[in-house]
Amino acid sequence: MSLSRIVMRLARNPGTEFAGGDDHRGYTLTAPLTADGHIDEAAYSKAKAECVVRRFAPDEEATDGRLARKGTRWYFDYEAGDTADDEPVHRLGDHRFAVGEYVTVNDEDGRPLTYKVVEVQAV
Repeated sequence: MSLSRIVMRLARNPGTEFAGGDDHRGYTLTAPLTADGHIDEAAYSKAKAECVVRRFAPDEEATDGRLARKGTRWYFDYEAGDTADDEPVHRLGDHRFAVGEYVTVNDEDGRPLTYKVVEVQAV
């Protein structure tokens, strides 16, 4: 099993203060991927501790967390045991992590924002 480092940057989000996107806001995610770029669920179950996420933005300190799953629901978890800080990722299991693809993450306020995959590298 190999892990990949995935970088997603805030894409255009019309109707928000990020209508034009923001390359300085996003996530760096480490997770196992299948050959076609989807989350490898079997490998994830064996490597949960290594599946981490970092949220970054120019106006706040980077926040480290982990990729977590309950049933079919995937989310970014920043403090174990506290669900208030969880950021659900819309249909994460269906997303293909390849450069140019888009992923929707609900931010800390519960607002869905779209991010563009800009980098995928084996680690």
